[in-house]
Amino acid sequence: MFGFSDLLSLVISAFIILPVVVFLREAGYLIVSEIFGVKNPRLTIGSGPRVFKFWIIDIRKYYHLFSWFSYDALRRESKLAYVCIYAGPILMNLSVALLLNALLANGLLEEHKTFWNRFIFYGFYYVLFDIIPMRTVNGMPNNGMIIYEMLRYGKRTDYNHEPFIYKTTDIEEEYQETMEEIEDKKKEER
Repeated sequence: MFGFSDLLSLVISAFIILPVVVFLREAGYLIVSEIFGVKNPRLTIGSGPRVFKFWIIDIRKYYHLFSWFSYDALRRESKLAYVCIYAGPILMNLSVALLLNALLANGLLEEHKTFWNRFIFYGFYYVLFDIIPMRTVNGMPNNGMIIYEMLRYGKRTDYNHEPFIYKTTDIEEEYQETMEEIEDKKKEER
């Protein structure tokens, strides 16, 4: 039966664990792309109007599950670079989940065992749906599909004209235009 403790667990999962797992996933892109000389990186968490931007982290108003990593260019572009960058989120969540699992198995996280079990679950959940090659509802490939196609065919094979990782500069320009349109509509309504 679903009780108060279950509701509390749901709230903790939705508003603490999932945002951290999503942030770690996106940080995986950043860490690996730094190796290949990323220019103008940004981690955007959430969607809609910006709440605040600090350094390369852009926090948006609406729910955190819609998050992404963007950059303008890489100094060292290659097939290996792209495979590694798209493997970054998988490796980040896998590493954290395995580390936490090892700590839990050795009795080092016993005090909040349920919390850490749930964290490990969501870490592996993201790894599973990132590593199995598939296309999403909008036809875009997930990281597993991008890696598979890059390894098998040596190139992107999605026939999509949009980039997988958008340029930070383009995203910022689009965001500013959208915010201006919203402000204009608000002025018209007054």
